[in-house]
Amino acid sequence: MVSAGALRAHLVAARLAGRVATPREKSLRNYALFAARDPRHTLGLDPEGAWDVGALLELMADRCGVSPDPGHTSGEDMIDPDCTLAALDAFAERLARAARDRAPVLLGTGHPHRLLDFYAALAAALSAAGCRVLTPGYGRCVEVPTPFGVRRHVLRYAGGVAVLRPAEAGGQPGPGAHTHSPLPVRALLGAAVEEGSALPGLVVGDHGFLCGAGQLGFEAIGLGDTDDPAVFVAEAEGKVAVAVPVDDTVRTDDYRPLTRYVLTRAWLAQ
Repeated sequence: MVSAGALRAHLVAARLAGRVATPREKSLRNYALFAARDPRHTLGLDPEGAWDVGALLELMADRCGVSPDPGHTSGEDMIDPDCTLAALDAFAERLARAARDRAPVLLGTGHPHRLLDFYAALAAALSAAGCRVLTPGYGRCVEVPTPFGVRRHVLRYAGGVAVLRPAEAGGQPGPGAHTHSPLPVRALLGAAVEEGSALPGLVVGDHGFLCGAGQLGFEAIGLGDTDDPAVFVAEAEGKVAVAVPVDDTVRTDDYRPLTRYVLTRAWLAQ
């Protein structure tokens, strides 16, 4: 079992929170792009509010603990570890409710190189608790815009977690592709409707999986970095139930204490 105090210390030591590796310049640039409604940064969200850069900075200071000073334009960004802990508690409560109700769940990540193991552990625990872990649309092709043009990807599942694989990879093993796009979750949910299979009572993920599902009205919880303003706008507007502020680019092993903490708090630890 990981105590809140021990996890807080780990968050700071591993730079999951506290001083994080995400550059302040990148965060501010992404706020400006979100304010301009760049689809690469809205992550499938259709914001209701105006959300200019000033409003986004105020929101991110409140939800993540970044500096609210617009004059702070360079260097490392910050995540308040107490914000992370509070959000993880709320995240665990939502998982516990899904397990209690034996709700069907859908998990997906646009950060498979770092976060796949985190989500796969949740999928296994929810499955053991009697939840149906949904896998609609396996093998479906998705055309995703990238900085290098539109690329064809294929939907796959790894440990019950939806990921995108480059189509040219064929059946070769690999964790999947990094993506911010909401197109994969839209394709998965569309496939579930076409197949007449269950729809999720809870979606767990990040980036476009999280915001895209929340925009479509599904209860959604997940993770967001300081340069992902859409995740926290979605939470503020009630389209995402829980957004956990955490650096999403550290070593895979460093997320394991978060996994143990969440599963213990949700009464899902084995």
